[in-house]
Amino acid sequence: MTDWNGSTRFAGTLVRSFVCAVVLASSIDSSGAQNLQTERTFSQSKAAVEQVLKKLQTPIAGRLPILDGFAVPGQRSLDKFQRAYYQCSVVVSSTPSGGSRVRVNARITAWYADLVPSQAGYQTVLSNGRLESDLLDQLADALGEAEPAVSNAPTPSAGPPPTKPDPNSPTISAPMPRIPDSTIPGRALSRSLTKQDVPASLSTQTEVAEKHERDLAADAKSLEEILHNQSNPKNLVAVRKTGTPVLDGARVDAKTLFAATAGDEFEILDVNPDWVHVRISGLSRGWIRRSNLELPDDANAGSNTSKPEDSADPFRVSSQQFAPFPGDWEPLRGKTVKVVTVQKSIENAPNPGPEAKKEFAQALFAKQYAEVVSASQGIVLIFDAEDGGMVAATLPALQQWKAGTLSDDAFWHKCFFDPPELFSPPPTPASN
Repeated sequence: MTDWNGSTRFAGTLVRSFVCAVVLASSIDSSGAQNLQTERTFSQSKAAVEQVLKKLQTPIAGRLPILDGFAVPGQRSLDKFQRAYYQCSVVVSSTPSGGSRVRVNARITAWYADLVPSQAGYQTVLSNGRLESDLLDQLADALGEAEPAVSNAPTPSAGPPPTKPDPNSPTISAPMPRIPDSTIPGRALSRSLTKQDVPASLSTQTEVAEKHERDLAADAKSLEEILHNQSNPKNLVAVRKTGTPVLDGARVDAKTLFAATAGDEFEILDVNPDWVHVRISGLSRGWIRRSNLELPDDANAGSNTSKPEDSADPFRVSSQQFAPFPGDWEPLRGKTVKVVTVQKSIENAPNPGPEAKKEFAQALFAKQYAEVVSASQGIVLIFDAEDGGMVAATLPALQQWKAGTLSDDAFWHKCFFDPPELFSPPPTPASN
């Protein structure tokens, strides 16, 4: 299993690579405004453009180290979003003149971290056009068109039309300021022009671009240091491979909610030997096979399962799932409940008495209350032991008890015990 330090170094590498791509893709006009176009028309045919798109080494999907500069700020601060991911869709169509029109749409999703758990989750963030413009710039450079033939972006300040670059010049992955090709009668203009030969306006733009590149490189270094110095999260698991199913229960035949992508991270709610219970977003939950996940160093982080020698409780949780009520009690008959199975913490220890069982059940009901409210009509606790038994409570009884309108004794009178004698102390012998 990959350790978390290795994951952090890998994330830092992604940050450096991505920011470098952003530096190359930054196109600055004479007014300093960024080109936010999402559609351009090229003189080449649709087939030619599609062929070039296939050869481009430009990723159309991936992670963003930060949202600032790539997304439009909304009602919620971009600083509260984490684990940003983008995916670009490209549509190529033919034009009446025989050329082609290319439209790029970038979809950005990110995890919104909120102090209120029900308001946290993955959300879609509006792209500001920078990702689309970057991809179109690289396509234009690969096609040999330094400027788009037709653009839906505002026209920059007037100036002499640029000429096409030398087709023999090496192809770069993103547009950069170029010295226009020109020919002097009788001889070719040398490409090794001195700084004095470069027009003042182009020299100024180049200096601005270089400064912008240095600033972004410094930001990338800062991000890398943050990634290196921050403490590893202890309550998150990462998916090992794309297509991993997220199920609605801790069993093989449970319903598949969706397929997770490699690298997706989820908050741990519970862990058992075979399954990990995770928070998807807000009140949405799911189960993932433990073998499909990379867990933190503390494999039991966020889990109710603990090693017997480390537990002060007489019982430990061995499994839990949402299923139909496994009994014939009328208030829960045929209803979906959360079924929690527990075992003795120490296998050969004496059997805990009835009071110990009720105390453990009361503590577990309080801890599992939020899960019961969001997904079932009650909870069932099964003691997997020779003197086992089962305790069940309905959701209304739990709500009244948690609200303080039911005392502990009144709450137990509303619960189901099977068999009852395993949860009641033996009667005290009458004295003579």
